[in-house]
This record gives sequence, C-alpha cells and structure tokens, in this order.
Amino acid sequence: WQHEADTAPSAVDLSQYALWRSSELTRDELLGALSLLPAARSETESVEVGLLFVARSEGLTWAQIAEAMGFRSPQACQQYVNRLSARRDRQP
Repeated sequence: WQHEADTAPSAVDLSQYALWRSSELTRDELLGALSLLPAARSETESVEVGLLFVARSEGLTWAQIAEAMGFRSPQACQQYVNRLSARRDRQP
C-alpha cells in the first residue's frame, strides 16, 4: 500500500516519519511532531471505532473482539468501546 501522489500524509504518517527521523530533528521540529499527536490520536480512534462498528455489524461477539484486542473480558472491552465512543461524540 502506498499513498496516492495527490493525497496528503495523515498525522499518523507524519508522526511516524518524525520518529523515524528523530535523530535529525531540531527541537522546533520535535515540538511540531508532538503537536501532531492529538490529530494522530483522533485519526487512530476513528479507525478503531469504525472497525469495531463493522465487527459488531458482522456478528462478532464481544468475547471475540475482546480476545483480538487483548482485553481480559468482554465487559472490559465493551466499557472501553463505550468510553471511546463517548470521547468521539464530544469532539467538535
């Protein structure tokens, strides 16, 4: 998988690139990379919520999802998803 030439890199892409090149970054560039983290977190959470929605729509159980995501119980997974969804709903 590669980015299309006319597609801008995501905040996650830019953050990973900054980490990869971290030994070459100036302090200002490092601060710039750190400032990308809220957007990168939001992008990642959007993907996570989307995949969880699809998983449930396809009939996967909370036990199956919990195991795949490394939770100790289906209830812990559900609570995590509820908190994640609530946080996403509060974003502008």
